[in-house]
This record gives sequence, C-alpha cells and structure tokens, in this order.
Amino acid sequence: MLKDSFGRVATDLRVSLTDKCNLRCSYCMPPEGLDWMPSAQLLTADEIVRLVRLGVERLGITEVRYTGGEPLLRRELVDIVARTTALAPRPQVYLTTNGIGLAKLAESLAGAGLDRVNVSLDTLDPETFKRLAHRDRFADVIAGLEAADRAGLRPVKVNTVLMRGVNETEAVPLLRFCLDRGYELRFIEQMPLDAQHGWKRENMVTADEILAMLEPEFDLTPDDLEERGSAPAERYLVDGGPARVGVIGSVTRPFCAACDRVRLTADGQIRNCLFATEESDLKSALRAGATDDELAERWIAAVRGKRAGHGIDDPSFLQPSRPMSAIGG
Repeated sequence: MLKDSFGRVATDLRVSLTDKCNLRCSYCMPPEGLDWMPSAQLLTADEIVRLVRLGVERLGITEVRYTGGEPLLRRELVDIVARTTALAPRPQVYLTTNGIGLAKLAESLAGAGLDRVNVSLDTLDPETFKRLAHRDRFADVIAGLEAADRAGLRPVKVNTVLMRGVNETEAVPLLRFCLDRGYELRFIEQMPLDAQHGWKRENMVTADEILAMLEPEFDLTPDDLEERGSAPAERYLVDGGPARVGVIGSVTRPFCAACDRVRLTADGQIRNCLFATEESDLKSALRAGATDDELAERWIAAVRGKRAGHGIDDPSFLQPSRPMSAIGG
C-alpha cells in the first residue's frame, strides 16, 4: 500500500491528462494563457493506463479521478476511462471538468463506465463568467451539466470558488440553482495555486463566510461528521435533506491529517499534495524500461515522504512553482 510516515494511506489517485485548458479563469492562469507542455513530455494513453493499473492492482488505489488542465481536451479520454473501469478490482472513476464539450461526450463517458463528474461553475451570470474566465462559454457549461445529468452521471457535482468583489454575492443563488436541478454544490476556498502568484488571503471568501451567507436562507445541518473520513468537503443537509451542500475549507479548515490522495501529473510526476514543492519522476523510469516492481517501489518511496500538511499558515510557506493547471485538481 501507499503509506506515508504519518500512517496515512493513499487510496485516491488524481491523474492529470493535460495541462491545456480552454478557459483562463483568473484564480488559475493569466488571460494570455501559459506555455503548454510539449506533447512528447506528456504521458501517452498506454503509459497512463499502465500506471493507473499498477496503482489499482498492486498499491491499493480504489478511486481514480481524471483532471487537467481540462481533461475533455484529451482525445483518448473515453478510451482511457473505459480501460480504467475494466481493471480488477474495479476502481471508482470520476472526472473533474469545466464542462465545455461535456454535452458531446457525456453519453460516451457514461458508456465507458464513468461514475460521476464534477463541473466547475463559479457564477450564474454570463457576463461575470466572461470576465472571470476570459471566454464567453457560459452556455456550454450549462449544456454540459444538463448532458451529464441526462447521461446518469449522478450526483452531478458543481464546484464553485467564491472571490471577493467578483462573485461572492452568488452563494445563495448558486445553491438554489443546484437544488432545483438535483446537483450537489461544493464551495471551495480559493487556494494559492494561480500561475501569477497573485493570491491574497484577504481576497479569499472563507468557509465561515460562506456558511454565514447561506444560513439565513437555508437550514443547514451537519451531515454525519463522524463519517467524513478523508473527504475534503464538510457536508450539510439542506432544509432537512436529502439535498446536501459541501464546503471545502482547504485553507482555513485543512483536512491534511486524514488526506488519502496522491497525484500523477500529465508529465509523469508523483505529487503528494497540491502544495508540494517536491515531485518524484515515474515517467523517466517507465520509459527506460522499468518493471512494474521497480515502478511500484519508486511510487511507495515517493508517498513515504509525504509531509504532515500543506503549511499555508507557516511563515516559510512557498507557493508551488507549478500552477493548478499543471498539477491537476
């Protein structure tokens, strides 16, 4: 198993399929975009599936989440999902996406065995969307959500980042929107992972503030706090349930002590944390002819060195050099 020195066991694998994205959200990258990795640096579909298979069959991975960048931009996505869901033991397979293009692919992904999607939606106002993402694609995201629901990729989860002076007034409307459609909304504190390194704590809308916005309008009841385990979201029953809303306080309410995640970047590096400053190279060994045993040993050694926490509140904290788009969510 993938066990670190603090006794935590990684069972949740996040796999970035590409660093490319068709949006330019201000909390992730600058309006002009970034230099993408050359194709030759990216893991091939066969290499991705081999490493995922190794994680599932030998190292105890039970959940696989494909991310980006924007994973829908990866041409082999449906094939990768199908090959992942065919593994034994079968892992749960999820996708985190901005939703653009999901309207065309939702049925195919469901047919390949995808279990669920998380779609990013930070606003219900098309003009705010355009200002935030620097692209006029609001209608495409809404169409993607609707297609995922029709395809049975439920519960469709919606990820929202609230930013002061941008969209923080939309907490209540966004929750009503999701409740009306049967989606499960999760608010996520803005994290210091932007390529511009412009994150400021005072611009972040905190978990406490989000709950304070919601509580006058909804009856929120903590949902099985004892059973939260390693889940990042604190979930609440809305108006007695069964509908729920989640709040992920990555900065102010860190869940590092129960973290069960490990990440594989699009260029074949193992990362133990979004905020890690170290990576462990699997791609070079893989392309040099390493056996499954050798790759497994490298992976086990990499996870063994996982730090106790992300350290955002430590005076010595340094934002990782890679932005979110190059790490994978």
